[in-house]
Amino acid sequence: QVQLVESGGGLVQPGGSLRLSCTASTKNVIIYTMGWYRQAPGKQRELVAIVHNAGNTDYADSAKGRFTISRNNAQNTVYLQMSNLKPEDTAVYYCNEPTYSGSYAFSWGQGTQVTVSS
Repeated sequence: QVQLVESGGGLVQPGGSLRLSCTASTKNVIIYTMGWYRQAPGKQRELVAIVHNAGNTDYADSAKGRFTISRNNAQNTVYLQMSNLKPEDTAVYYCNEPTYSGSYAFSWGQGTQVTVSS
């Protein structure tokens, strides 16, 4: 079973930057669209950014101008570059491929914790 592995999280001060990575456990899988999601304590998981197979991207309003999603198809890896981080960005960040039916192509991974605090 293909798994998605998120990494790159950590503790950063407000205004700092982090680069998250999401890699599929096998290179034999084709990922068409990949999204980065986050879930803060007590809140529902929300979409932060999404990159389609053609490379076009969309962002949540909270991420626009601060986050950049990109992909390396050869490595089956998707990145989320986060800048000017704010305390409200604190959450566990996950990646997954949304499907047209409203579900997700993969089981959720463990995510990577991002904590923004002084």
